[in-house]
Amino acid sequence: MAQKFVSNFCIRETKSLSDKYQIMILECQEDTGGFPNIMPGQFVQIRVDNSKNTFLRRPISINDVDVTNKTITLLIRKAGDGTRSICALPTGSSLNLIWPLGNGFSTDINSDSRVLLLGGGVGVAPLLYLGKILKQLGHTPEFLLGAQKATDLLLLDKFEEIGSVHISTDDGSHGEKGLVTTNSILETHIDKIFCCGPLPMMKGVATLCKNRGIDCEVSLENVMACGVGACLCCVEPTVKGNRCVCTEGPVFNIKELLW
Repeated sequence: MAQKFVSNFCIRETKSLSDKYQIMILECQEDTGGFPNIMPGQFVQIRVDNSKNTFLRRPISINDVDVTNKTITLLIRKAGDGTRSICALPTGSSLNLIWPLGNGFSTDINSDSRVLLLGGGVGVAPLLYLGKILKQLGHTPEFLLGAQKATDLLLLDKFEEIGSVHISTDDGSHGEKGLVTTNSILETHIDKIFCCGPLPMMKGVATLCKNRGIDCEVSLENVMACGVGACLCCVEPTVKGNRCVCTEGPVFNIKELLW
């Protein structure tokens, strides 16, 4: 298992995307013997020091990585007291992270494979770094992003810098109207799908992939407390028995899941 670190990071930049979402760029302040090799799909556990109602660390997907500047980018959804407290911190503040955690997406893919990265809501977060890595490896990634309405689409300009972007919105305000699982791109030939988002969406994508014979990996968002496999609250039933999402996931091939 790759080495994990407990490190202090400085908030170098913070940007509110909406009343629900925030971007944070964090710079590692400690010597880790070289910046760790971070896999797309891995996450961090953030200690919340300034919230009287928050006792556990908060798991957040790694959105982007800059090895040269020793920074990681997080896309955070303000879901409760813990994440709201984190997002309220100003530039220059310190955050304590356990990182990098979990197993990421597979990147050993045939060069001629057509790959689709599919995300909904804050589930798009790990797909940005995955797209960058796949592009570096010679692939031409395509994205399918879903949201309730146009204003809920996140980091659209960043995804467009990497590859072509297909959109589905519930109200039809941008892209095709309807769920991502009904987007016309899914009627074309696709070899591999990487997916992250709300559980019903991922289960719908998994069903589609099983019916079409498409290889598919999903990133689960089970509730996590420790991030290191000790508390067992994130356990997911699989064909190999119960497995901890924080250590044996969060990424699983749908063939492993009892969906």
